[in-house]
Amino acid sequence: MVLHRQNSGNIAWQSSSYGRPLQPTLDDTPSAGCNNSPKTEQFSQVNQQEFMVGDCLAMKEVFYRIRRFAQCDAPILISGETGTGKELAAQAVHQRSSRSRGPFIAINCAALPASLIASELFGYEKGAFTGAVGRKIGLIEKANDGTLFLDEIGDLPLDLQGHLLRILQEQTITRIGGHLPIPVNARIISASHVQLDEAMTAGTFRHDLFYRLNVLPLHMPALRERESDIELMAAFFLRKIALEFGREVSGFTAAARATILSYSWPGNVRELIAAIRRGVVMGSEPLVSEEDLGLHLQHHTRVQSEAHPQSTTHRPPAGSAQEREALQQALIRNDHNVTKAAAELGVSRVTLYRMAKRHAEFGIKLHLP
Repeated sequence: MVLHRQNSGNIAWQSSSYGRPLQPTLDDTPSAGCNNSPKTEQFSQVNQQEFMVGDCLAMKEVFYRIRRFAQCDAPILISGETGTGKELAAQAVHQRSSRSRGPFIAINCAALPASLIASELFGYEKGAFTGAVGRKIGLIEKANDGTLFLDEIGDLPLDLQGHLLRILQEQTITRIGGHLPIPVNARIISASHVQLDEAMTAGTFRHDLFYRLNVLPLHMPALRERESDIELMAAFFLRKIALEFGREVSGFTAAARATILSYSWPGNVRELIAAIRRGVVMGSEPLVSEEDLGLHLQHHTRVQSEAHPQSTTHRPPAGSAQEREALQQALIRNDHNVTKAAAELGVSRVTLYRMAKRHAEFGIKLHLP
C-alpha cells in the first residue's frame, strides 16, 4: 500500500512511502498464467512518474483487468469520463506487456485538425501533395512493435474509421501518395468518453470498427464513484507534489479535508491533482487550507454541473440533436466564448470547432476573436 492506516481508520499522513516511485512488483509483470487476483492497490509509471492509486472495489477490478489484458495482444477499448486516467491505464498495460520495450504512441483524435489527421496517422511520400518535400513516417507506423493508443476515438472522422478498420484486419498501412502496403505490428488500445453505442445509433461511428476495438473492455470509474479512495488519493498526491516543490507539508486542515470529501470533482482525478498542486503552491503553513485549494472559488462549477449534468457526463453522439442542443446552450450561457463553452462541455477547443461545423446548417456559428 502507498498509505498506512491507523486503527482509527484515519490516514497516517507521515508515511515515508509518499512520493517514491513504486516499481512494478512481480505480480505486475507479464506472466504466462492468467491467475492474477485483484489485490494490488496502486500502479506506477516508472518513466512518466504518474500514478494510479486506489483501494476501492472498482479500482481493484481495473488493476485486475490491466494485468490480465497485458498478457495478450487483443485490442482494448477504455471508457470513462475526462480526467479518469484512461491514458494512464493504457500505459500501464503497455508497460506490463511483452511490448514494453517497444514504443508507446499516443494520438488524441480530437486534437488533430481534420485536414492533417490522415497525414499524421499514415504518413506520406515525397511529392504526395503540395509541400510534401520529403517522406514522413506516420504515427501508426512509428508504433510498430509497440502500442498505439487512440484517445477520443469517437471523434475520428468516418472516412478514417474505414482506414483504421483495414489496419486492424490486414495489419498494413499505405502512406499517402504511396502504393505499397507496409506491415505494421502494433497493439491497438483506444479510449473514448463518448458513448460509442449511441454514436453507432446516430450513424457517426461504424459498427464493424466498434466490434473490432471492443474485444477487451475496460471502464475507468469517475472519482465521485470512488468516494472511499478520495482521502487516500489526496494524501498520496499531497506528499508527492510537496516533494516535487520542496515544501514541508504534513496534511490538510479539517476544513480542507471536509471540502475535498464533499466536492463533486467534475474533472475527476485530473482536477484533484490540480487542486492539490495549487494548494501546495499557495499554502504557507504545514497544513493546506481550504483557501489554498481554491475549490471554494470553483463552487459555481459544482452548482453548474448539478444544474447542467451534461458537462460531467458522457457526451451525446456526434452529429446528434442532443449534441446540437448541448452546444447551443453552452455557447449561450458563456456568451459564445469558445474556451469557456468547451470547458463546460468537457471538450477541447478543436473538438468544439468540429461540433460547430457538424451543425453549421442549423445556424450554429462560432464568434472567432
